[in-house]
Amino acid sequence: MTTATVTSKGQITIPREVRQKLGIDTGDRVEFVEVAPGEFSLKAATGDVRSLKGMIRRPKSPISVDAMNAAIKRRGAGR
Repeated sequence: MTTATVTSKGQITIPREVRQKLGIDTGDRVEFVEVAPGEFSLKAATGDVRSLKGMIRRPKSPISVDAMNAAIKRRGAGR
């Protein structure tokens, strides 16, 4: 089991072996996911943007820019 020490600033250095296995590098983000009370999993918060494809459905019919502007105007008028 690999360990790390928390600094006085609340920071840790993730060991090289762990970084390599997670595929993370300098500047990458990580997520701490609570899997049970007092137990967390560390996972890379990076991913390929192509993995987002298909998350949002296409509208049934295209919407014109004029229609979008009108909707924005109506929404803004209510504030």
